[in-house]
Amino acid sequence: MATHVIPTPAPAAPSGAGTATTAPSSPAPVPVPAPAPVTGLGGEWLRLSAAFTDAVTDLTDREDLTVQCAPGLGQGAPGCFVPSLATIELDGRHLRLDPATCDPSWPADRDRYPAMWGVLTHEAAHATHTRWAVPDGAPAAAADAAMALEESRIEAAQVRRRPADRRWLRASATSLILDDFTTPPTTPPAPATGPAPSGSAPTGAPTGTSAGAPATAPTGAPTAPPVTTPHAAMTPWNAGRAAALILARTDAGILEPAETRPLAEAVLNVLGPSRLSALAALWHRAHATADDDAEAMMDLGRRWCRILDVNPDRPAPPPPPGTPGASGDPSPLAEAIGATVVAVHATAAMPAPGSPAPDPTDKRRQERDAREAADDAARRVFGASTDATGPRGGTRATWTRPPRPGEQAAARRLARRLRAAAHRGRVTTTRTSPTPPGRLSMRGALAADAQRAAGTVPTAEPFTQTTRRHVPAPPLRIGIACDVSGSMKALARPVASAAWIMARAAGHVPDAVAATVIFGSTVRPIVHPGHAPNAVTDFAANDSREDFVQAVDALDSAVELTRPGAARLLVIVSDGKFKKDQPKDGQKRLDRLTASGCAVLWLALTDDARVMNGAHPITLTDPAAAADAIGTAAARALRNA
Repeated sequence: MATHVIPTPAPAAPSGAGTATTAPSSPAPVPVPAPAPVTGLGGEWLRLSAAFTDAVTDLTDREDLTVQCAPGLGQGAPGCFVPSLATIELDGRHLRLDPATCDPSWPADRDRYPAMWGVLTHEAAHATHTRWAVPDGAPAAAADAAMALEESRIEAAQVRRRPADRRWLRASATSLILDDFTTPPTTPPAPATGPAPSGSAPTGAPTGTSAGAPATAPTGAPTAPPVTTPHAAMTPWNAGRAAALILARTDAGILEPAETRPLAEAVLNVLGPSRLSALAALWHRAHATADDDAEAMMDLGRRWCRILDVNPDRPAPPPPPGTPGASGDPSPLAEAIGATVVAVHATAAMPAPGSPAPDPTDKRRQERDAREAADDAARRVFGASTDATGPRGGTRATWTRPPRPGEQAAARRLARRLRAAAHRGRVTTTRTSPTPPGRLSMRGALAADAQRAAGTVPTAEPFTQTTRRHVPAPPLRIGIACDVSGSMKALARPVASAAWIMARAAGHVPDAVAATVIFGSTVRPIVHPGHAPNAVTDFAANDSREDFVQAVDALDSAVELTRPGAARLLVIVSDGKFKKDQPKDGQKRLDRLTASGCAVLWLALTDDARVMNGAHPITLTDPAAAADAIGTAAARALRNA
């Protein structure tokens, strides 16, 4: 792919090293030296770089990263992460806008340059989750395979941590990553307005594509990148690489199966079902591999090579003469990649690059209307006259019972987990200065003396001051919505138990609030916000329809799922088979929640559940495991708050 990580000479914690992919027929990747300081980064590009630097903290949960964005940066690729410098470089040519008009601190402004923000999100995923380095002397082909698997692994980890980032990773996949399989257009992209930096990519740097953004029509409407002379010859190695970079992203939840179906069929024709299934098992294992497990990733790379009958100790094999696509003619594999590009672009639903910024007045009005609808739903659902045991409607609780000893023990265990996840240790900040106060460093003092003796202005700062402060624990907000249509009968009692466990555990966590509703023909409360019930409220699941939208609105208002400043989690227990406008209107609610930073967990009993975009799906083979799944998601939301 075009974006990459520049490897460090040796493993370095915690930043690690990542991937630098090359064309399928290329020899082993050449290590890229750390870039020289860019002296031409100034003006509006410097301002934009500072704005990206501020924004990347939210993407990575790291405060030591610097982002540099200007035309010509990126080491020949649209973006790269340099672990040794804790720096992300972005090629400003892919912004395709005047940097003076861009303000990444405003979320709506990012819609104008989704591909660039997607590249930043991808590199932020590397900075957060690539904490391993390819060992010195590692087998070339095995390293190539491991680094290709790393691309979907870090994106899968990013969307587990931040589901709302999926749309931006899709934008980078469609506009940049898939272009790695095509020859750049003969006409280079027009550089964005602003001075080019004097620093440039060093000779021999991996180049990826020089025109990674999609072609644009004169009106600014995005079109699919042209697939002209493909790099993907019909070899098992190239088919495997396409599977690792594209099909693995489908299983990671970035791309949709319908979009990648042409490529899946082409890869299947090259590899056969047995080898493709074996490769799929490897990328699934990669998605579950720890961020710092270099040994496991390299082992997956070696196994990848053996499945494809490639010597892992030698460079990646070039296509033999006579192979379709080897001489530059379009191969069926390249055509399938092109069809995938077109399909992804058709469904990406991203605003056109260069389109006018959304009207802030309209955005504020939409948000105000959404909040009013949520507040109205909360009043109807949690009002005293609409209790779950009330006389109106068929959606109601059946009975209450005392909690069982196992449920009480589970509530205590979960409370301990949530308190541990919410705990924040002391943050240490170290500052240097040329004058006291602080601890004197003799090395710095001698350096300052040497600079004075040489007649230069001293730049050494020999005094070091360390401050430590406690970080307050974020509050926790949890909303649980359980579908009580007949298809969810098996989950009714386990979720009722999980709702009591969550509410009881939340009562032992400072500032935690949990609420639970059931939704069928109507929406009824099971656990009111902030209430720690003494008894477990069971309910039946017999309704013929589902009012999903009102359930989400009621929980949004009751526990403030869209309000910043807290760790927020919405749990949906449903098969997703809703009627009328519920799927469309419900997706709008989930889009608003995920855009605000609320995590969404979707629990179902079967794999055919219709899970909405932005939700993290979990299929429960054992319904009794619902409490553990919800508790794990709540703890994750707290850790990432």
